[in-house]
Amino acid sequence: MSVGKFLALDKLGNFFNILRQNGGIRGVLFKLYRQDEVKDGVLIGEDKHGNKYFENPRFFYGRNRWVEYNDNYHMSYDASQVPSEWYGWLHYKTDLPPHQDPSRPKYKWMIDGNENLSGTMGQYTPYTTTRPKVEPWVPKKAQ
Repeated sequence: MSVGKFLALDKLGNFFNILRQNGGIRGVLFKLYRQDEVKDGVLIGEDKHGNKYFENPRFFYGRNRWVEYNDNYHMSYDASQVPSEWYGWLHYKTDLPPHQDPSRPKYKWMIDGNENLSGTMGQYTPYTTTRPKVEPWVPKKAQ
């Protein structure tokens, strides 16, 4: 065992690397606020929405690839905002990111995915043309 590992200097080096990569103390606090965790890793790519994809093999399998959503989403981001080509890379269906995979099919009939709009003003709300079975009670107006 080396003296550096014994004194935990490697952990201190990782700490300063995380601080440097995430924009200092202020950037680390912002990422903790938005994502509840701070990691360091290699930037693999960016999608058309501005989401950034990272990888760090030091973390265990299943947690070593992650996405940092675009700042424009602020706190209303979810997994439906990840395009399908990056979804495959994030979930280990392929080891090649979309911009490095020459065999990835792209046909003119393929459309881009939509994000889930549930809970927003853009959500789908069906309407009915049938009369309701239960009539609501409407109180009489005071005279």
